[in-house]
Amino acid sequence: MRMTTSSTPSEDRSADWRRDTYIVIAAYNEGTCIEPVVREVREQYANVIVVDDGSSDDTFDAAKRCGAFVLRHAINRGQGAAIQTGIEFALKCGAAYIVTFDADGQHRVEDIAALVEPIARGDCEIALGSRFLGTTTKMPATRRLTLRLAVLFTRAVSRVNVTDAHNGFRAFSRTAARQMNITLDRMAHASELIDQIRATRLPFIEVPVEIRYTEYSLRKGQSSRGAIQIAIHYLLARVLQ
Repeated sequence: MRMTTSSTPSEDRSADWRRDTYIVIAAYNEGTCIEPVVREVREQYANVIVVDDGSSDDTFDAAKRCGAFVLRHAINRGQGAAIQTGIEFALKCGAAYIVTFDADGQHRVEDIAALVEPIARGDCEIALGSRFLGTTTKMPATRRLTLRLAVLFTRAVSRVNVTDAHNGFRAFSRTAARQMNITLDRMAHASELIDQIRATRLPFIEVPVEIRYTEYSLRKGQSSRGAIQIAIHYLLARVLQ
């Protein structure tokens, strides 16, 4: 079930769900930017979980300085594994709502409310951020083309009519988070989650969000070649299931 929304909650209505919302940030060698990202999120949301995915820099210590819950993988397992670790920890903490948020500064804290509020009022169980319903800043043409092709791939293979297939900005109700089980450790987890949303038939919406591209985030992001490798990894996993 798919809908679209662009509603933003008022401060008084959001007070209760903000206390029960946990923000999960997967981080790998993000020591140069994780601290400002976490501090900005914690200005509005107290419960921030950073999963240091086997970083070789000071990501762990930098996140700790900001007052976040910080978990650490002994080795680099991949973003999918880090997100699953963060979701499991959030559920153990009693989270009512869980948001996945990038560590590189691409996402806006202001957009978290637009994702969680429709879940909090009972309109859906999952909210997926969409840059193509919203806006992007300084996105290269090659990245736009790659992401558009990823959308077509997802619609054809997963049979879910989404507008943005690999956006890491998502929100889940507790009910939905307990039914998601990420088994693909690396970037193919984004397609796996779409499959699980279809399989569970949980109602979801897409929400317009802004994605901000910087020299740093583009350097850390996936290349066109990497996108092909992700697709192959995902398809192999489906065959072997």
